[in-house]
Amino acid sequence: MAKRTGKAQQTNKLFVLDTNVLLHDPTCLYRFEEHDIFLPMATLEELDHNKKGVTEVARNARQVARFIEEIVSAMERDIAEGAPLERHSHKAATGRLFLQTEPISCDITSILPEGKVDNQILGVVGHLTQQHPGRQVILVSKDINMRIKARALGIPSEDYFNDKVLEDTDILYTGVRELPADFWDSHGKGMESWQKDGRVYYRVTGPLCASFLVNEFVYQEGERPLYAMVEEVAGKTAVLATLKDYTHHKNNVWGITARNREQNFALNVLMDPEIDFVTLLGQAGTGKTLLTLAAGLAQALDAKLYSEIIVTRVTVPVGEDIGFLPGTEEEKMTPWMGALEDNLEVLFKNDEEAGEWGRAATADLIRTRVKVKSLNFMRGRTFINKFLIIDEAQNLTPKQMKTLITRAGPGTKVVCLGNIAQIDTPYLTEGSSGLTYVVDRFKSWPHNGHVTLARGERSRLADHAAAVL
Repeated sequence: MAKRTGKAQQTNKLFVLDTNVLLHDPTCLYRFEEHDIFLPMATLEELDHNKKGVTEVARNARQVARFIEEIVSAMERDIAEGAPLERHSHKAATGRLFLQTEPISCDITSILPEGKVDNQILGVVGHLTQQHPGRQVILVSKDINMRIKARALGIPSEDYFNDKVLEDTDILYTGVRELPADFWDSHGKGMESWQKDGRVYYRVTGPLCASFLVNEFVYQEGERPLYAMVEEVAGKTAVLATLKDYTHHKNNVWGITARNREQNFALNVLMDPEIDFVTLLGQAGTGKTLLTLAAGLAQALDAKLYSEIIVTRVTVPVGEDIGFLPGTEEEKMTPWMGALEDNLEVLFKNDEEAGEWGRAATADLIRTRVKVKSLNFMRGRTFINKFLIIDEAQNLTPKQMKTLITRAGPGTKVVCLGNIAQIDTPYLTEGSSGLTYVVDRFKSWPHNGHVTLARGERSRLADHAAAVL
């Protein structure tokens, strides 16, 4: 490998990539800005082992191979001098890609058993560290055990952070903001107010308005409580609109009323036809699925806004997998849809006047309008005038989330439900989950609504268990 001279060598780091980083994000080759990348032969060998099949991992392995071939084949000089990444990354990466071109042996890894691919990669990093004493050589791996072994050997190692939307999910957008007690004193000067379609609008000006986001909920408790939604933001001026009160029984949605402030906010976005994309976050028992189903049924069966409700979720088991299931797509998905059945049962029982026969007829009608679909067959589909519910969305990767949301055709509303503290998929964290990704990316779009539900309403037992266990 050719040595760089002077200041460039000192400031440019050399990142040695583990195979799992390439399989996780094929575009990672272009994500290291001005720094150089080194691929050991063991990494290329592992890529070759993973290229067969139709899984996401196999697709990523083939894509990485195509990227590497594209970069290396454009080289006109010796491959040991490194292939420039600038041309292939539209100047996003200005470093070079180096491939291992000679056998490497390292004293550092002598305490590790030979033959294991991870140990070979650690040997390469140790060798490069000795070869370039004035330069930072860093191993990048998604494998925690690999990073632990590297630390034990004194080799610098890092996780791959580029896919993380947020380092700290505590700062994730909640969609809800409490106004300070002096809000009207500091923002009420020259305020305009008017009424339209049964809602009261306020145009306020002040320093806090610049940080508001469109469709963000603002509230103030006290003697004169205010529950409003931000309609417009222009510099230090914002328009606030009061909400429909879904806590009152006269505004019930399919027999369901909001039990707390956040549920009221959630029903306001779920029932608004101008909002095309809704994300609801919250722990178990906060009412995400029940509120969404009630809003979907009210708009599909009563208001006829949508032709049917489609429910889908990631099929990740909590315990041991029970293996293959017989039947059609709908029948195979039935065991995963216990949550849907539980919530439909609550909605059927709400109609007390209908009697047993009436409730049975309603149940049959609902089942013709609620379709359960598997995620596996979503690619290439287009949903027109549908109410699409993506349950357990925290188990989706950003790429899968993009695939699903782009299925939406004209008149379709997409609702994503999940709890980022309950991720069952390996390699996904709260910071890199597809649900965190869409909440962060959609937060300033005028047709987006997001609410983080705070209070559990399932039962006192469930609330206590969520708090103490």
